[in-house]
Amino acid sequence: MQIERRFSGSRALFCHALKQNRGISRLTTAQEHDFSKGSILKHMLRLAGPMTLAQLINVLYNIVDRIFIGQIGGEDSLALTGLGVCFPVITIVIAFTNLVGMGGAPLFSITRGAGDDEEAERILGNSFTLLLCFGVLLTAVGLFFKTPVLRLLGASDATLPYADAYLTIYLLGSIFVSLSLGLNSFINAQGFARTGMLTVAIGAVLNLLLDPLFIMALGMGVQGAALATVLSQAASAAWTFRFLTGRHTLVRLSPKAMRLCTKRTGKILSLGMSGFIMAITNSLVQMVCNASLQAYGGDIYVGVMTVINSVREVAQMPVNGITNSAQPIISFNYGAKEPARVRQAIRYMSGTLILYTAAAWAMLWFFPSFFIRIFNQTPALIETGVPAMRIYFFGYFMMALQFCGQSVFTALGKSKHAIFFSIFRKAVIVVPLILILPHCFGLNANGVFLAEPISNFIGGAACFITMLLSVYFPLKRMEAKTY
Repeated sequence: MQIERRFSGSRALFCHALKQNRGISRLTTAQEHDFSKGSILKHMLRLAGPMTLAQLINVLYNIVDRIFIGQIGGEDSLALTGLGVCFPVITIVIAFTNLVGMGGAPLFSITRGAGDDEEAERILGNSFTLLLCFGVLLTAVGLFFKTPVLRLLGASDATLPYADAYLTIYLLGSIFVSLSLGLNSFINAQGFARTGMLTVAIGAVLNLLLDPLFIMALGMGVQGAALATVLSQAASAAWTFRFLTGRHTLVRLSPKAMRLCTKRTGKILSLGMSGFIMAITNSLVQMVCNASLQAYGGDIYVGVMTVINSVREVAQMPVNGITNSAQPIISFNYGAKEPARVRQAIRYMSGTLILYTAAAWAMLWFFPSFFIRIFNQTPALIETGVPAMRIYFFGYFMMALQFCGQSVFTALGKSKHAIFFSIFRKAVIVVPLILILPHCFGLNANGVFLAEPISNFIGGAACFITMLLSVYFPLKRMEAKTY
C-alpha cells in the first residue's frame, strides 16, 4: 500500500514536471518566432541558412541541364545556345504555375485561418483543376506554335534543331511542372516546410542523376536533358499528389472539390496576378535579349547570354536567402508596432546585401572565365563571354538597392509598389535600351549587355529612394512620436 502511494506520488510529480516542461517548450518556441524580441541580426541569421539552402536546391533544377549540355563537345556545342532560346517559353509555363500557386495558396491559408476547412478544400481542388487545364492548354498551344516562336526568339538554322528537340519533350511534360510547383505551395501553406523542401529536393537530386545518364552515357544530348527534367518533375508531382491525398495532410485534395466555381477561380487568379506579371516580364526581357543578340552577334552571343543568366541565378541565391529571411521579421515588427525594429531590420538587410553584391561583383570582374567554364569550355564562347560578363555585371552592387526596396514593399503588403518597380526596371528601362543601345557608338551586341547595368543604377536608385521616402523615414517619425 505504501509502495503504491509512493508510486502514485512519484507519478503525479513526474506529470507535473512534464506539464511544466511542455509549458517551457511552448514558451521557448513562441519566443523563437516572436521577432519583436531578441536580436534582429540573430533572427535573420537563423532564418537565412535554411532559406538559402532551399534556393540552392531550386537553382539546381534550372542550371544542371545547362552544365551538362555545355560540356558536349564538337558540333553539339551549339546545344547550349539552343537551350537558351527555350528559356522564355519555359518562363511562361512557370508564370501560369505562379498564377495558380501564388494565388491559391494565400487564399487557402486565409480560409483555413478563418476555420472554414471545407472552403479551403474547394480552393485546393479548384487550384488543382486549373493547373491541369493550364498544363494541357500550354502543351497543345506550345507544340502547335513552337517552330515560329523559336524563330522569333532568336533560333538560327544551326540552333533550331536543338531548341526544337528540347522544347518538344519539355512541353509534353509541362503538366508535371505545373502540378509539382503549383501544388507544393499548398504543402508549404499548411506548415509542412520540410515536406515542401523535400518535394524540390526529390526532383533536383533525380535530375542530377539522370542528366549524365541520358546526356552523356546514352548520348541523347538535349533530348536527354529534357527527358531528365520531365521525369524529375513527374516524380515531384507524384510526391505532392500522394501527400495531399494522404493521411498526413491537414486539408486533403478530394475529387468532389475539383469542380470549378467562377467566383472562386476568379479570386485565385486575381491574387496570383502579381507573380504572373513578374514572370511574364522576365520572359519578355529574355525574348528581346535573344532576338537582339542573334541579330547583332549571332549564335555565340545567345550562348553567352545563356551562361550569364546561369551565373546570375547562382550569384542571386544568397540574395534571395537574405531577403526571404528579413521579410517575416519586417512584417512581424510592423504588425507589432515596433518601428525602430523595422528600421533596424531594413538597415541590416540593406548593409548585408550591398556588401555581398559588391563582393560578388569583384569575383565576377576578376575571375569571369572561371564561372563561364563551369557551363561551357568552348574557347570562342569564353573569349566572347569574358568582356560581356564584365559589362553585364558592372556596378552589380546597385542591384542590392532594387532587392532591398522590393523586399520591404512586399513585407509590408505593398505588392503594387514591388510589381511597379519590377516592371519599371525591366519593361520600361531594359527593353528599350536593348533595342536602342546596339545602334549607338558602334556597340552592337555589347549594347544588349550594357542595358542591364544602366537599369540597375536607374531602377535600383529609384526603388530604394522611394522606399526611404515612403517607408523608412515615416517609420522614423513614428518612432519619434512613440518615444
